[in-house]
Amino acid sequence: MQAPPSYMLLLIIFLLAVSLTPFSTALLAAFITYRLALVVYWLNIFLLGAVLFVSWRYARRSGLMKDETTDEMRSTTERRIVTAQALYAFGALLCVVNTFVSIVFIVLVQLNYVIAPRIRLLYRL
Repeated sequence: MQAPPSYMLLLIIFLLAVSLTPFSTALLAAFITYRLALVVYWLNIFLLGAVLFVSWRYARRSGLMKDETTDEMRSTTERRIVTAQALYAFGALLCVVNTFVSIVFIVLVQLNYVIAPRIRLLYRL
């Protein structure tokens, strides 16, 4: 089955957001104490999450997923995307307190999703 052109456009937008990641990361590294640099980094993360969520929903509604994908798997994925975005937003808001606290929180959220530890509280996120 070939993906519709609108879905391919969503994937191209996702790749655009991925290609902006080195810029926003370098900006944050160069100006680590500036809140604006942190907000630019967070906006990049937000764009990635938003496009991922929209493309997931599009694939789900258009029947582009395999038949073996259960409704539980689909809803769990959506919940994980929304939860991650909420945690990143909270981390960005922490820059009001201190940019270093905000960066540490965002990195810990990223590590949680990369490593996926079997800690009950973290595993459910």
